[in-house]
Amino acid sequence: MDKVYDLIIIGGGPGGIGTAIEAKVLGLKDILLLEKSDNHSDTIRRFYKDNKRVDKDWQGQIVNIEGNVPFTDGTKESTIDFFDKLIDEHQIDSHFNCEVDKITKGDDGIFRVRSAKGEFLAKNVVIAIGRMGKPNKPSYKIPPSIKKRVNFNLDRCRSGEKILVVGGGDSATEYAVELAKSNEVTLNYRRAELTRPNPTNKKLIQQAFESGAVKPKLGVDIDSLESEHGLVKVNFKDGTSEIYDRVIYAIGGTTPVDFLKNANLELDSRGEPIIKDNLETSVEGIYIAGDIAFKSGGSIAIALNHGYKIVNDILSRKRV
Repeated sequence: MDKVYDLIIIGGGPGGIGTAIEAKVLGLKDILLLEKSDNHSDTIRRFYKDNKRVDKDWQGQIVNIEGNVPFTDGTKESTIDFFDKLIDEHQIDSHFNCEVDKITKGDDGIFRVRSAKGEFLAKNVVIAIGRMGKPNKPSYKIPPSIKKRVNFNLDRCRSGEKILVVGGGDSATEYAVELAKSNEVTLNYRRAELTRPNPTNKKLIQQAFESGAVKPKLGVDIDSLESEHGLVKVNFKDGTSEIYDRVIYAIGGTTPVDFLKNANLELDSRGEPIIKDNLETSVEGIYIAGDIAFKSGGSIAIALNHGYKIVNDILSRKRV
């Protein structure tokens, strides 16, 4: 634990992996990647449906790859394979099941990164943990007796269930269309129109509505959940109620405020980290890559470009 790394990267998603690859290619010697789950790309594995399209130019954002990671359009599976290959080819030193809970900077300018596997030392740190590590949850309480029937991804879904999907974005529409192949599905969104999904998902969910594969319940919010003989009774604010086998929330993620505070980073009034143009935080030597560095969210290509920009900044300032 006395070794001082040139760079420690916290988070094994695209932003973290991209930063590690750029660091290797551009000449940083000692790099360590720490990931709290048991494998890289946990958000993609957990929150993307099988065979989901993964586009370089996500939601029409045309992005030119600036660095050394040749990312292209693919699927969930091909994207995971792509990052597998990058990690293996570049021999990225990685620790999985290694959650970080605190970062402190000593008087010597060296960072102490406290993790589940001990303390690591680094000259520079990149936080690339993303928002979906902490999915948004509803404001109303979820009764303990039905928590196993209230989910934030598709892990526990089974064929033949009556399912309510809650949300109005790409994940919600994709979940609804996919689940409708073998389940009775309703999509609930508090607004009367779905404006957030990309054009492909808008078309697919509209077709599902028109064919009856997915029942729309739009323009109404949920008031509360309760247990009804072990199933989920959903009480809507229009006064109606319905019982479901399962409820799946796909309402985005939040900035990991507590973790950022434990790194002594300055946050704005909304709890977002204050970031300079070079993606450095208020603490010199700590950078942020990925979707908590920008508000549009979701673009793998932009996250990869963050890694390239950060490593070049570290090298230009001779922090190694």
